[in-house]
Amino acid sequence: MMMLRLLAAVFAALLLIAPAAATDAELAKLARASGTPDIPGLRIVWLAPWGDVRNARPWRNIIVHQTEGPAGSARGGAQAQAKNPTRRGVTVWVETDGTVYWAVAENLVPTHGDGANRNDNKYIDNRSTYRQVVRDNSIGVEFAGNYPDVTAGPTEAQVAAWKILVQVLRARYGIPLDRVYAHNWIDYKDARYCEGCTLATMAREWGE
Repeated sequence: MMMLRLLAAVFAALLLIAPAAATDAELAKLARASGTPDIPGLRIVWLAPWGDVRNARPWRNIIVHQTEGPAGSARGGAQAQAKNPTRRGVTVWVETDGTVYWAVAENLVPTHGDGANRNDNKYIDNRSTYRQVVRDNSIGVEFAGNYPDVTAGPTEAQVAAWKILVQVLRARYGIPLDRVYAHNWIDYKDARYCEGCTLATMAREWGE
């Protein structure tokens, strides 16, 4: 009887795990696609469609940024970025309502980051990041909306979008979890708040 109950519990657990595994596999497949794929759980405005991932930059890191723009500013920032891809900004912008704007082609490098100038080990061990996690090898994601209070955290919609988006970025470019960085972890930034720290920490805590 005890064995039957154990087998039933194992079977029930497998039923719960199987749909999640299928979803992960489907997400990984979509993450390697070209064009403007519909990714479940994400609302993406494609200002620059994906090409063949083999022709993308060899992105090795993800840098999480936050901008002091008000709600609604991600759209304008992304549109300006799309017109001038190498201006100061990032490839991917996330609005307060969770809308993701893919603004720049994957083979172009926006100007973001400050050259990984942080070497004080305040947040993480900077021996592997100092002058190494830079714009040429890092894809940037900008979360809008921390204005006028720069200490305001991301919205629930942004967190929900990020949970899927970070998986997509990691799967598409083969980026390991420990290469997701907050801007403040690698550069000396505004002392009033820790830019990107909450979101980067979440990504690492969510795990694989």
